[in-house]
Amino acid sequence: MVIDDSASVRQTMKAILEEDPEMEVVATAADPFAAARHLQEQVPDVITLDVEMPRMDGITFLRKLMQQCPVPVVMCSSLTEEGSETLLEAMHAGAVDVILKPRVGVADHLSESRLMIRDTVKAAARAKVRGGRRPAPGSAPATLNPQPKLTADAVLPPPPTRPAGSKAMSRTTEMVVCIGASTGGTEALREVLEALPANSPGIVIVQHMPEHFTRAFARRLDGLCEVSVKEAEDGDTVMRGHVLIAPGGKHMLLERQGARYLVSVRDGPLVSRHRPSVDVLFRSAARCAGANAVGIIMTGMGDDGARGLLEMKQAGARTMAQDEASSIVFGMPKEAIARGAADRIVPLGAIAQELLHAAAR
Repeated sequence: MVIDDSASVRQTMKAILEEDPEMEVVATAADPFAAARHLQEQVPDVITLDVEMPRMDGITFLRKLMQQCPVPVVMCSSLTEEGSETLLEAMHAGAVDVILKPRVGVADHLSESRLMIRDTVKAAARAKVRGGRRPAPGSAPATLNPQPKLTADAVLPPPPTRPAGSKAMSRTTEMVVCIGASTGGTEALREVLEALPANSPGIVIVQHMPEHFTRAFARRLDGLCEVSVKEAEDGDTVMRGHVLIAPGGKHMLLERQGARYLVSVRDGPLVSRHRPSVDVLFRSAARCAGANAVGIIMTGMGDDGARGLLEMKQAGARTMAQDEASSIVFGMPKEAIARGAADRIVPLGAIAQELLHAAAR
């Protein structure tokens, strides 16, 4: 079901979703009251929900929905930094993900947004919602691939084949922790970071989310956690007690200068259908940090990060994946585990301690 007060957005969203023959928009609604009438007749697998609507705002409707009829909800918003705080509130209230409204007429953006919208909605169909049902395994078909799915090769070459722990890698004892997450990751990351002490090792994170949203997300976490959290800027140094989150719409790579690590923020094509991409971050860590890194892959749909985590492991890094029971969507961790990329499989509540233990070894 698509809920939006704009008729043109409803029409565009319906067209984008139904380009995939495995999806059907069963209803559209201009406001929550119209949506409620549709819900009495048919409960959809996923709802896309606008934030600002007449008669009742999206957040209020979301809270009522989660109490009465939990359904996976994807929030749909315009590209504004001002609205990002509201979207974070929606994630806390139970939404599983957020997408940007397609900008009709902007050809490049619309082409990319079509892929992201369909992928996000399919991921939401498999999400575990609070108090809600869990879809049967395999109920959400594999994502349609209308365009080639690029690997991290599109941004940087594979790691060198030198043995893990080489002399160049061993000149520093400082550890860096690399984390990748997608659907369900905003709340999962909050739980992990809130459990960390102020002197934790430096952390770099890729969470799939749109631009502007990551800045508000980082600010929110910074106010909740003992560690310092910020949206990464090109050239930022990775330091103990600090967390850098990749900006939406940009790739983030780990680089090394002497005995210190810093991040490079750059443009580039979608990798594993994402920008930022977990595979890009993990590959860069395998190349420049080797055994001085810890790699963690968390809840999310698809396989972004699975190849990169294996590359980190092969370079000597300690690696782990979030377990199925605590994952909102057990896609990315499952794929990493299947590839043999994870040394350990860890529940969400134990990731912080496992992270600290792995970095201290």
